[in-house]
Amino acid sequence: MRLATIDLGSNTVRFLLVDAQKSGRPPWTIVDQDQQITRLGEGLARTGALDEAARERTRAAVERYVNRGARAGAQTIAIVATSAVREAANGAAFAADLEVRTGRQVRVIPGDDEARLTLRGIQAGLGILPGRIVAFDIGGGSTEYVLADHGVPRVAVSLRLGVVALAETFPFPQRIDVDAFDRLRRGVFGRLERELPTEIRAARPGRLVGTAGTATTLAALDLGLVEYDAARVQGHVLTRAAITSQLQALSALTLAERAARPCLEPGRADLIVPGIAIVLATLDCLGVDAMQVSDWGIREGIVAEMLDAVR
Repeated sequence: MRLATIDLGSNTVRFLLVDAQKSGRPPWTIVDQDQQITRLGEGLARTGALDEAARERTRAAVERYVNRGARAGAQTIAIVATSAVREAANGAAFAADLEVRTGRQVRVIPGDDEARLTLRGIQAGLGILPGRIVAFDIGGGSTEYVLADHGVPRVAVSLRLGVVALAETFPFPQRIDVDAFDRLRRGVFGRLERELPTEIRAARPGRLVGTAGTATTLAALDLGLVEYDAARVQGHVLTRAAITSQLQALSALTLAERAARPCLEPGRADLIVPGIAIVLATLDCLGVDAMQVSDWGIREGIVAEMLDAVR
């Protein structure tokens, strides 16, 4: 069975096409995958609505991926929208327009479902991780955290803490000012202290797992990759020292120079700074000194859920 999913995020639209397998892990073979940064959540924190140009960029990407999946013979194509669409005043209208244009249902999921699907995707790639873990997904419009014991989710939360809004509030177009970055990091830490459920803040997990663009980009930079290699990124462990080292290296660069770095695509050059602030604040808040990186996340979680429905 051939399945496709489109993860319609606040910053990136991600496409995945798989052939399901009857046994083995993972339970599918990847046929095709792609992503495009469309920054749907651009200006959302300021206006409360999806910008027209951002809607058009995202609409074009979704239509292209739907057609790509259909041409490849996907029997089901699932489109899942997250924080930007669910929070925007015109989000429902945008989703409805996409359904008309693509002929496919657009499922707008709540934040706790987003966290749950993220954990499901991580487990599909890394397996059921033993002991107590916290997984987090830094997105353009929100960051999801989920606490799990021996693979069973216990507490999940979605915070309106995304890199797009932070980048708009704390721009670093030139070299990164240390004091300005520290104010950003302390502000994020304060948010986590106030908004994370006590069960997560006090969890002291044996393992912290990060997924999505900030985590995978940091892993690629730490590995010194010239071209992104998902197999090498998958499972890579980033220590606090390694993350701080990457921050120091990026601090010496302007925005244009950051955009020219291998594995740091231009559309993420301004977002990596607030992303690192969220990572470091998370380490501080949870009292851990490293995180494991998962190349798989919500996109793969959606596929796993689709397979549940047909088996």
